[in-house]
Formats: sequence, C-alpha cells, structure tokens
Amino acid sequence: MSQEELYDLRKVLEELKQESGAYHETDVEVDPDSELAGAYRYIGSGGTVMRPTQEGPTMMFNNIKGFPGTRVTIGIMASRKRVGKILNYDYRYLGRLLKESVANPIKPVKVSKEEAPAQEVVHLATDDGFDIRKILPAPTNTPQDAGPYITMGVVLGSDPDKTMSDVTIHRMVLEDEDTIGMYVMPGGRHIGHFQEQYEKLNKPMPITINIGLDPAISIGTTFEPPTTPLGYNELWIAGALRNQPVQLVDCLTVDEVGIARSEFIIEAEILPNERMQEDLHTNTGHAMPEFPGYNGDANPAVNVVKVKAITHRKDNPIMQTTIGPSEEHVSMAGIPTEASILDLVEKAIPGKVVNVYNPPAGGGKLMSILQIHKEREADEGIQRQAAILALSAFKELKTVILVDDDVDIFDMNDVMWTLNTRFQGDKDIIVLPGMRNHPLDPSEIPEYNPGVIRFRGMSAKTILDGTVPFDLKDKFIRAQFKDVSDWEKYLR
Repeated sequence: MSQEELYDLRKVLEELKQESGAYHETDVEVDPDSELAGAYRYIGSGGTVMRPTQEGPTMMFNNIKGFPGTRVTIGIMASRKRVGKILNYDYRYLGRLLKESVANPIKPVKVSKEEAPAQEVVHLATDDGFDIRKILPAPTNTPQDAGPYITMGVVLGSDPDKTMSDVTIHRMVLEDEDTIGMYVMPGGRHIGHFQEQYEKLNKPMPITINIGLDPAISIGTTFEPPTTPLGYNELWIAGALRNQPVQLVDCLTVDEVGIARSEFIIEAEILPNERMQEDLHTNTGHAMPEFPGYNGDANPAVNVVKVKAITHRKDNPIMQTTIGPSEEHVSMAGIPTEASILDLVEKAIPGKVVNVYNPPAGGGKLMSILQIHKEREADEGIQRQAAILALSAFKELKTVILVDDDVDIFDMNDVMWTLNTRFQGDKDIIVLPGMRNHPLDPSEIPEYNPGVIRFRGMSAKTILDGTVPFDLKDKFIRAQFKDVSDWEKYLR
C-alpha cells in the first residue's frame, strides 16, 4: 500500500478540502492562550459551548504565536454530517457502522522508524533547554484554565506483562518543562487498570501520548466496557473502519509503541504512587471546560507524567485540539455509545430499537434518544426495557427519551413535538433515584438533593416515554401529505 493510500490526519484534511464549507485555514496570527478556542467558539464549536456558537468548518491555524513552524487544527469532528463524510457512511447510522467495526476488528501492525513520519524529528528530555511548553502549541481554552491542555491526545499503554494494551483519551495539563498532570480514573478504564498494576509493583508505567490522528482512531478510542472488555484494544476498531491496520512504531526512550502516523508522539512514564495538584500554577480551582458545558474543577491529586521525549513530523507538524463542550466531543463520545446501546438492545430485544442518537444537549454522554418500533400488542412496554438496559450498562447516561419510528431523532423539534403531543408527565416519566452517574454534572452534589445524593456523582436517572400506546396508534397518525418526488424543480 502506498503512503498516499494510508489514512492519517493529513489525508483526511485533504479530503475535507474538497467538500464545500468543511475546511478553512488562516495565516492570521492567533494566541494559543485563550484566543484560539475563544475564536473557534464563534466559528464552529457548537455543542453546549457558551452562546453564540454555530456549526462551522474544521479550522487550521497556520500562524501560532510563539510557535513558528507548527500549526493547530480544531473541529474536524464538530459536525456529525462531517464525520459521516470522513468515514464514508450515512451520518444517521454511524452507530451501526461502529457496532459492526467492533465485531470485525483489524489489529495494528508495527513499522520501522524509517516508515514512521511521527519520528522524523526527535527532542530528548536530556537535551539542553528541553521544554514541552515550547514544543507543543497546546491551547489554554479559557483564562481560568489550569494551564495549556492536551485535549486530543490518545494515551497508549500496556499491562506490566505486555499481554494487553489499550488506548484512552484523558485531559492532560502541561505543568512544567517535562511534567504533565493527567487524571487517570483508578480502574475506570483499561489504562487505569494497568496503572494500578504498576503502582502495586512501585514501577513507572511507560506510555505514549499520540496527537494529530485520523478521526477513525479518535472515535474508536472512546469505546468503553462492556462493548470493549479488558484486553480489547480500540485501535482494532479504527483498523476496521478504514479496512487497514493502524501502524505502530517502537519508542526511542520507553518500552512502548506509538502511533506511527501521528503528528506528535510524547514518550513518557506515569510515576507510581505520586500525585500533584492540577492547577498548581494558577490556583483558580478550575481545570478546563468539560463536556457538560461548565469548567471542570481542578483535581487536587492528578497522576504525575514525566516526559522522556517528544517526536514529531518535520513538515509543519499539526497540534490537534478540541473544546470540551463542543460538538466534537459529542461525535467522539456519543457515536460509540450509540453503537454500544444498539449492540446491547439487539442482543436482548432484537428488532425493536431502530436507531439511537446521543445529542449535543447531553454532550454525547448524558442523554440518549431511542427510536422504537412496535408492531404488535406484545411489544408494548418493550421500549421501557430498552431504556433500562441502556441506563444499567452505561453509568454516565442520565436521561433516555423514547420515541416512535416516525420521529426524526436527529431533529430536536421533532423530538420535543413528541413530548408535547404523545406524552403525559404523570404517566410517562420514570425516575430511578440514587444511581451512579458522571461527577462532571454539577447538579450531582449532595447539596442539590440532600439525603438522596449521598456522594458527588450520584444522580436520579429519567426515562421520558414519548411512544404511543400500541392500542391507541390510530389516534396519533401524522397528517399525511402527497409524495412529490420532483419537488426540487420548483427551486430551479
């Protein structure tokens, strides 16, 4: 396979340039400290970002203040339709595409250093003047942030015996010249499980942080159990999405591999049994904007990551970044969750859930809309079983809206129409109190609901059943219009 046929960030960007309105680049100087994210909020962030915002193009900033020769791209996945173009698939059924990719994995292959563009330039931590803050144009999203953050870095690590490996995305703040603060949820993800094993051995855990990637990797990375159990590396999903294996390369300073076609690879170690204050240098109490739309609280004890080397491409390497509450996060977190819910409900109640959408209102994690097909009397109630299945399997899911299969789940006006004309609050709301959810939701604190929310991260979960009772279907038929197949002629 030729280099031109291999997928990476640059190949995808070249493809987007052919799509009207999908890509824009600028040579106007931009400051990575708050200005870049602040500008893109207006241009194309979408999601739950502070208004005004909109759906806009992928941006490439070519002139980064203080970082000559490097570029920053943002928003490549900040449009579901654009993700469909990137993956060459109907945007409405991306969940099904990812579900099939999980079931038909293609494992990575290893290539030589000469075949790995990510290792064209090498900076060693032992070099005079080495400073990650001068090499990486990592943006600071708001003036209150704890510092410059790597928001689109895929962390790759293995267990101590090298029998399993995994990739995840974490928020990572640049603390000093060779230190990164990274919060790894203990045991919550596979990387966390591996890191706990290293801590018990009191050994540093070698990792790579891979930046500037094909979106197929970024989206695949965000799958979680039960869809991808321990031992399943989500890079296999990216291989299936592209029908070509992801290329890996041996590191220069740590016993791990990096993604060979990245723009940057950070080679590092997570130190055992050491923690540090996330906002050590700012003391603002804030970390960075997170997917619910609020500034995340700075963590008092994040993992300490010591950088050993940074390698990158020679030709104007691209720093990839995102804004936490943007539509981009919805694509990365929401589409894999849709795939996971579809997989689960099809096993339990096949043929009854037509489609699933995790909309921007929930940041891709907190809300799912399930499109239900009822064809007989015995199907009544099956919709609530589907909702309970989804809520029980995905603890970060807070709200499930159920609609019939004549409702467009990607049109929130249609969904809200359902809740106004096919819904009665006293009989169609099911509340499940005292369950575990996501601690970044600011309403999930004991002060909000004393006695019920005992610890931060607990929540009531809600099912809104907007499906029509099967025996009343004839009373809820939408006004039927004549099909006019050549309607576009009136616009010519």
